[in-house]
Amino acid sequence: MQNRFIFAILKMKNFIPEDGTLLPLMEEFYTIQGEGFNSGKAAYFIRLGGCDVGCHWCDVKESWNAELHPLTKSDEIVANASKFPSKAVVVTGGEPLIYNLDYLTNELKRAGIATFIETSGAYPLSGNWDWICLSPKKFKAPRPDITPFAHELKVIVFNKSDFKWAEEYAEMVSPTCKLYLQPEWSKSKEMTPLIIDYVMNNPRWEISLQTHKFLNIP
Repeated sequence: MQNRFIFAILKMKNFIPEDGTLLPLMEEFYTIQGEGFNSGKAAYFIRLGGCDVGCHWCDVKESWNAELHPLTKSDEIVANASKFPSKAVVVTGGEPLIYNLDYLTNELKRAGIATFIETSGAYPLSGNWDWICLSPKKFKAPRPDITPFAHELKVIVFNKSDFKWAEEYAEMVSPTCKLYLQPEWSKSKEMTPLIIDYVMNNPRWEISLQTHKFLNIP
């Protein structure tokens, strides 16, 4: 199945201008950010289609196939984001760094909008970012040239071995990078007590929860 999505991404990229003026937009919406350092803040979310990282527990698998999502003018996305009171945008996916995000982020900044990204780090870094949340996945490791730029490292804890894996990436980010452990939603009852104990014994880490799911918002 993963090969099918890789093919779809490659096919879609053949039709996307390299300057990033068109992007496969899955959805865009105004909500409260639910995870990590910026949790609780209002933001406009831009979800791009296309992902070949293939997390089996992903809760937006419909984002994986880039062909399913219409190519949309980046200028139109910026115009839509500008209509809302919060001047902060979160670009997510899918895996947004599959695409060149220089044009989108420069235009957002021109409109006075702060730019945040949530990425696995599996593709080269593009874009002009105020905040980079790196959420590495075992299925496709992040590039070593991205880890030093992360403002936030958010590791999803699905099983006990993820703690050791999290520590490996904590050594790759900058000393000022915020460190978060987040229980995978379907395993939260099992993993959350372990995360609590781990953070109490390793206080450089903090706990991130998917608060938007508790609030029943997007």
